[in-house]
Parts: sequence; C-alpha cells; structure tokens
Amino acid sequence: MALSNLSIALSVVSAIFLRFRTTALLEDYVQLMNSDTDTVRDELDFEFLGNRSGQPYTVQTNIYAHGKGDREQRVNLWFDPAADFHTYTIMWNHHHIVFYVDEVPIRVYKNNEARNIPYPKFQPMGVYSTLWEADDWATRGGLEKIDWSKAPFLAYYKDFDIEGCPVPGPANCASSPSNWWEGTAYQALNAMEARRYRWVRMNHMIYNYCTDKSRYPVTPPECMAGI
Repeated sequence: MALSNLSIALSVVSAIFLRFRTTALLEDYVQLMNSDTDTVRDELDFEFLGNRSGQPYTVQTNIYAHGKGDREQRVNLWFDPAADFHTYTIMWNHHHIVFYVDEVPIRVYKNNEARNIPYPKFQPMGVYSTLWEADDWATRGGLEKIDWSKAPFLAYYKDFDIEGCPVPGPANCASSPSNWWEGTAYQALNAMEARRYRWVRMNHMIYNYCTDKSRYPVTPPECMAGI
C-alpha cells in the first residue's frame, strides 16, 4: 500500500501507528521509503518482526544506500505497540538519517560520503506500507509461526505527515539550505536525544550488524561513525 502518491527527496516522514496483534508476521514497515530502483535502490525501513506471547515486540531497521543493504539493527520496544497508537518518524537530511519512536531516537546513520561510505541522497523515494509473511525467520529465527486463524491482519494509521521536496518539483529544493530539516538543530542529536539514544542502545538493542563478526569479520566503516 502506498502511503503517499508522490516521491520525495530528503524529508521527514512521521506516522502515528497502531500495530494489530500478530505472531511471526513481518510488517514491513511503519514507514518504508524506497527508491524503487532495484540494482541501485535506496531504502529506509521500519520493520516489525512479531513476538512470542508475553514477550517484547521487536522493531528492525535497515538502510539501503546505492543498492547495498544488510544493515539490520533490532530493538525490543519498551511498550506494547498493539495496545495504543505511537509515533514513528524518519528524519532524512544531508547530515544524517534518524529513526525515532515517540521522539526517542533508536538509530542514527551519519553521512560519511567523505570517507567513501554510500549515503542515500541522489534518488527520490516513495513511502509504502506492507504486511507480509516471514515466519521462516522473523520471530525467534523462525521458531514462532503465524496463527492464520487470527486473520485478517490489520494495521491502522492516523495523523500521517510528510514534509520534504516533492518530485517532480523545483530541481534545487533538495539542496536548499533553507529547508527546516537542514537547519542546525537537525544536523545532530541534541543532548536529550543523545541520552535517550544511549538508553535505547544499552537497554533495548538485541542485534546490531556492526558487532556481528560471523557476518562482518571486519567492522563496516559506517559503524565507526558514532552519532
């Protein structure tokens, strides 16, 4: 399902979202921004991986830049996302990409093009929401299976907001320093956000590709950037 009928370049996307209770259903995504160009696609993902009854829900984020993905990080949420609406936001500007849950930053991906690290900024992206079956891996490595008797599986949105540069539109919009999301206040986390970010990483992160030596014996260079 497309949540927006336009493509955007460098933007802020926010949705207040209620996730219906499901098990082992990968809900890809709250906001997924996809350039829809397979071999060189850019993509920013919020993914819900289901849960075992009574256990925390896991959110996975992933970033594709210039066709390269496999940058998964997973966080156990500190609330039940099926019980009430919550706000999920992606801030995407020339300086960094920040994933927020209720204004708490859970992931930061910095622009390190100066170190030859790909950063998505050359392609516009659309905004989509999908529900799809992934019980071969999504919950506890595939141990939890979908209970199809609970179908249909539903997701609810309200107060969806998107601010950015529409495509087609003025060619100089995405590079304009006058866009509010490019302002000094949005070029790095502020002190409060940095504290919240460290709290999430210390208490709720359960997987980080940066530290997975079985996949990456050499730490990927973007993992050394900090916040």
